[in-house]
Amino acid sequence: MFAAYNAWANARIYEAAAKLSDEEYRADCGAFFKSVHGTLNHLLATDRIWMQRLRGESGSSVRLDAILFDKFEELRSARIVEDSRIVDFIETLDEAAISNRIRYRAISTPAEFEQDLGSALAHWFNHQTHHRGQVHGLLTRLSGAAPELDLLIYQRACDANAIRQIA
Repeated sequence: MFAAYNAWANARIYEAAAKLSDEEYRADCGAFFKSVHGTLNHLLATDRIWMQRLRGESGSSVRLDAILFDKFEELRSARIVEDSRIVDFIETLDEAAISNRIRYRAISTPAEFEQDLGSALAHWFNHQTHHRGQVHGLLTRLSGAAPELDLLIYQRACDANAIRQIA
């Protein structure tokens, strides 16, 4: 569910960001990664880093503040591909896989870590939500509006049988 929600929320954020002028999109608004542009690039960079970790692939040398794509449409296309990769990967996991432990090196220090895949997934999806929330705030500041991203909105839209409005 969180992988599909992530793709849905990213699509909504990118749809709203596409309406910004280039100046607004790149404006340093004081966010941790400065702008909508910087924050969206950070999310893609970290999603790629986490996919490498979760698949047991060798470590990444990408910086957390890397600008992977300078052009919005190229970044948006890469985001769509990455979200599809994430959903496909998550769909391969079963309970046994989720209880396995993973090992990885941190990007910001030489430290090595080991943790359950399940707890790494919880961090990963929470991290995405955290930074999308920052972009949401920037979009509200820059354009006066931002899309609803609540998980309940996604759940209601995708599974009408799971949640029913009464009265």
